[in-house]
Amino acid sequence: MSGHSKWATTKHKKAAIDAKRGKLFAKLIKNVEVAARTGGGDPAANPTLYDAIQKAKKNSVPNDNIDRAVKRGSGAEGGGADYETIMYEGYGPAGVAVLIECLTDNRNRAAGEVRTAMTRNGGSMADPGSVAYLFTRKGVVIVPGDGGDEDTILTAVLEAGAEGGNDLGEAWEIVSDATDVVAVRTALQDAGIDYDSAEATFLPSVTVPLEEDGARKMFRLIEALEDSDDVQNVYANFDVSDEVMEAVG
Repeated sequence: MSGHSKWATTKHKKAAIDAKRGKLFAKLIKNVEVAARTGGGDPAANPTLYDAIQKAKKNSVPNDNIDRAVKRGSGAEGGGADYETIMYEGYGPAGVAVLIECLTDNRNRAAGEVRTAMTRNGGSMADPGSVAYLFTRKGVVIVPGDGGDEDTILTAVLEAGAEGGNDLGEAWEIVSDATDVVAVRTALQDAGIDYDSAEATFLPSVTVPLEEDGARKMFRLIEALEDSDDVQNVYANFDVSDEVMEAVG
């Protein structure tokens, strides 16, 4: 497995911390509800819902909350919102390309919050298509560090379509085509290997290295964007060295 930036490791740890603070709670529930609305309320017949539920459970979302989200999304229970996915594009400090994925029931509110977060933190909005070409839709499965050694994990997933992976220190990141993420996750399960999450995401095809000042500004921008309830994911094509990450803290 190839080396990976310190940022990927930090992002994985940050997700765990955010979950403990309850920051990810509403977003994980929203993912479950939308997956149920899109593909039905049976996880066995809806892989996207299965993985949304798995991720919610791994982040300690109570089963009752997950069950209610499934019922709202599938129509078995009232009160569900009509969410839509919107992608915004822009630039961060040092020309870093940024994709902002929103899941919202109010397009105007989402646009306003994204624009405000960008302009107040050294970013700028861009026209559709301006930066999206710098990213590729990929499947990413996260396996906890104690889930197995490199050879065991790779043996389980390569025939299922995995392209390789990265050692994040406390976890393995397995990358595949977005269409193969369910097959990779299933291969792990068949091999008795636990996993934390499996989802389609956007990975950059080229990266912009950041020094300490740029990294601090970029992290502030990401924090500001993620503070919005409408923002589900922020993707950016920066890279930071171990030394810079340690300096930034």
